[in-house]
This record gives sequence, structure tokens and C-alpha cells, in this order.
Amino acid sequence: MDPTIKGIAQSDVQYDGSSLRIAIVHARWNKTVIDALVAGAVAKLKERGVKESNIVVETVPGSFELPLACSRMIAGSHVQASSTVPDLLGGLSFSGSLSPPNASRTGTPAPGAILNLPKQPFDAVIAIGVLIKGATMHFEYICDSVSQALMKIQLDTGVPVIFGVLTALTEDQALERAGLGRGVSKGHNHGEDWGLAAVEMGSHVHRWAEGKFV
Repeated sequence: MDPTIKGIAQSDVQYDGSSLRIAIVHARWNKTVIDALVAGAVAKLKERGVKESNIVVETVPGSFELPLACSRMIAGSHVQASSTVPDLLGGLSFSGSLSPPNASRTGTPAPGAILNLPKQPFDAVIAIGVLIKGATMHFEYICDSVSQALMKIQLDTGVPVIFGVLTALTEDQALERAGLGRGVSKGHNHGEDWGLAAVEMGSHVHRWAEGKFV
């Protein structure tokens, strides 16, 4: 097959992610592939200017748990953005050490102290999972349920949810899509594409919300 037919055409626009806050939520099944995909996504987010402090990575057991995690993380980021929760650990000093045994009170908790919580909800969420077909229908049920649920979340919330769930028929297919192929060609790390897509879609949504269209 002509390699130019398949795959995404690169955008002519270099989207600036410096103002964006992005979440990555990933499953732990098939960890070798997952780790490579997450690393690829993070690398591209940083390449596009997303600050490390604005990249939040959470983990869940499997792909079936991804939709709930994405939904709750989006909701939680809005809570963070509007929160003025008192710092219940105000007045606690660690004397330059992160070790709890060395902690000492310099006074009572300061009721007026405010936690330095982020004031920006997530602009996009990348859901990363790896499903490899086995001997039962488990694969088909999970693929369909997760795909439909993630689509519904982004439509309901207006927050882009990047579909980073590999649905591979074999281990080799999954490895190649993480840039870890066992053959002559290592394949391409699709996590990189998902990182770029998150920055692009986050930027689009900001622009569309202001009524700006190309």
C-alpha cells in the first residue's frame, strides 16, 4: 500500500499549547505498550509548549474504567478552578525535608490560607488504553463500550477527549503502534499523534467558544 494514503496529514498550523491544561488518563493493561504511548503523548505536548505543571497523568486498572475517569477528571478540574478551600495544613513546617517524621507545627492551621489549586479546567483529555484480542468476545464488548462512552463524554462536556485506545488483533500490531515493533520496522508511536491532537483540539475549542472560525 502506498504509505502516503494511510495516516493523518500534518497541519500547516503549529498550534501553541502554552496556555492549555491537558489530562492523560491511561489503563495499566499491556504496560509495555502503554508506557511508550504515554511517553510519546507527553513528549509532543511539551514540544507544543504545554507546561509540565499543566500535564496531569492519572492511571486506572483497565480500558473499561477510562470513560468514568475522564468524566470525573473533567468535572474535578472545574471544581479546582472555582475552589477556595482553606489549607488545612497551614502552619506545618517540614524544616526543609520532605520526610514526615521531621514535621513540626509552627502554629495552628491558618484558616485564611488558600491552597494553590489550578484555576483552569482541562482543555482536553487523552484516554490511553491497549486492547488485544483474546479467545473470547471480551475484546469486542470492551472496544465498543469504551468507544461509545468516550465519544459521549466529549459531546456532553464540550471537552475534547482524544481516543487513544488501541484495538489490536495481535501483540505485534500493538507494539508497532507504539513504535516498539519486533521486525525491521519499529512502527510509529501513535501517542505522539494523540498529544498533537490534544493541543490542536484544545486550541480549536477555545477559538470556537469565542465565535472565531477560519
